Amino acid sequence: MRIVTFVLILLLAMIQYPLWWGHGGWLRVHELQGQLAGQTQKNADLKLRNERVQGEVADLQNGTAAVEERARYEMGMVKDGEVFVQFVSPNVPAPANSVNAAATSTRGTMSAAPMRVVPNPVSRSKEERRAFERQATKDKEDAAKKKAGGG
Repeated sequence: MRIVTFVLILLLAMIQYPLWWGHGGWLRVHELQGQLAGQTQKNADLKLRNERVQGEVADLQNGTAAVEERARYEMGMVKDGEVFVQFVSPNVPAPANSVNAAATSTRGTMSAAPMRVVPNPVSRSKEERRAFERQATKDKEDAAKKKAGGG
């Protein structure tokens, strides 16, 4: 009778092993569910970012309001006849682009540097920002080499 009990307990243990630690066991299923939840969250974040970028692209394609807004806030440009007013704290030095914009017009002036359209930096992950910065640095070095070699 003891041998039968021992054999039954041994068989029960052998049946339980794959259930808990095997290829499709509970522990593996729990691990995969955690990975699935992480990937689902990442996908939702990227979908939101894509929708934001698609909206921005549509704004830039369908009118001049988005282009004007970017020119105003990112490049400090004003229309002819407008007065540029900037409020600064008395103890903080003025930014570099706070030139008297009312006296000089920015129309007709172009920068020699190529312009890059960069999406909101908040919408980029750290890895994407680092890759973008590395690419920008590489582009600047290539342009300097080309200018030094070809100029």
